[in-house]
Amino acid sequence: MIVTTTDFVEGRTVARYLGVVAGEAVIGANIFRDLFAGIRDVIGGRSGSYEATLRQARVTAIDELMEEARRLGADAVVGVSIDFEGGLHQGSMMMVAAAGTAVKLS
Repeated sequence: MIVTTTDFVEGRTVARYLGVVAGEAVIGANIFRDLFAGIRDVIGGRSGSYEATLRQARVTAIDELMEEARRLGADAVVGVSIDFEGGLHQGSMMMVAAAGTAVKLS
């Protein structure tokens, strides 16, 4: 399945638009990750554990988006956008959402 942020797939023509598809991943931040991220905030640097967790959430959201597109019979998802939202549920949860348009290519 082709997944792209562009509105087209180079060299291919969109034969039919099948609808908007989306995938979401809501992840919890545990106390140890919060503690070490807080230390990183004070001394500087990157939080590898948060980055890995966000990366996995992004992959999960895109996987869900592709599964929904497959159920519609799509060959590709175009115009994909990925949004990150932090601070959910008293700051302990983060969400990654991916949305795009499922299409059939000719």
